[in-house]
Amino acid sequence: MKIEIIKCLQDNFTYLIIDKKTQIACVVDPSEAAPIIKFLQNKKINLKYILNTHHHHDHVGGNIELKKKYDCSVIGFKGDKDRIPEIDILLEDNQIWKKDNFEAKIYHIPGHTTGHIAFHFFKEKKIFTGDTLFSLGCGRLFEGTYEQMFNSLKKIKQLPKDTEIYCGHEYTLQNSNFCQANDPENLKLKEKIVRIKDHLKKNLPTIPTILEDELECNIFLKAKDLKTFSKLRDLKDNF
Repeated sequence: MKIEIIKCLQDNFTYLIIDKKTQIACVVDPSEAAPIIKFLQNKKINLKYILNTHHHHDHVGGNIELKKKYDCSVIGFKGDKDRIPEIDILLEDNQIWKKDNFEAKIYHIPGHTTGHIAFHFFKEKKIFTGDTLFSLGCGRLFEGTYEQMFNSLKKIKQLPKDTEIYCGHEYTLQNSNFCQANDPENLKLKEKIVRIKDHLKKNLPTIPTILEDELECNIFLKAKDLKTFSKLRDLKDNF
């Protein structure tokens, strides 16, 4: 499996997951169609699946055009069947989605939205977390509750520590400022910030991040209880 990171809109990440044997691909959260079409042009890649983590427009904006052009299937959470454009395949929590050589476990991780899911390609140890877990951050609570988000993050925390996390936005540097303000003595965090700045200086994405790094550096994952997490989420909203 090969993953291509495609920058979309202002700071969105869209991911192309390519099976190198068959050249069949999935696209995760296509914000817009044009950068994906541009990448695929003149490449013998068959875009077959669109995987949506949630219904927000900056994650589904390319669905209609990509489906029309490549005749691919749109896949998302059953609870969002009326909110994800052109949805074909409805997924449930803890379901294994398996097509061609792709196999992912689905986690319902509400908080940012009520219908948010993650795609965990467990054999490859890669998870696509949309806007629930970011590098050094977590998503705003637009529809869900503090408790839902706290429990959603707990699900992700239980995965193998070497799991690669692919999130929806390039927010890492700004998230690091909040983590550092609330965890100033964290040496691992300071080391991670050096790496982040080096990546950005070279115009490279800070993603993927590794779960072990997040457990050590992400202030939201370090929150021991719901009360602490809720206070941090409120502080971040006004940071």
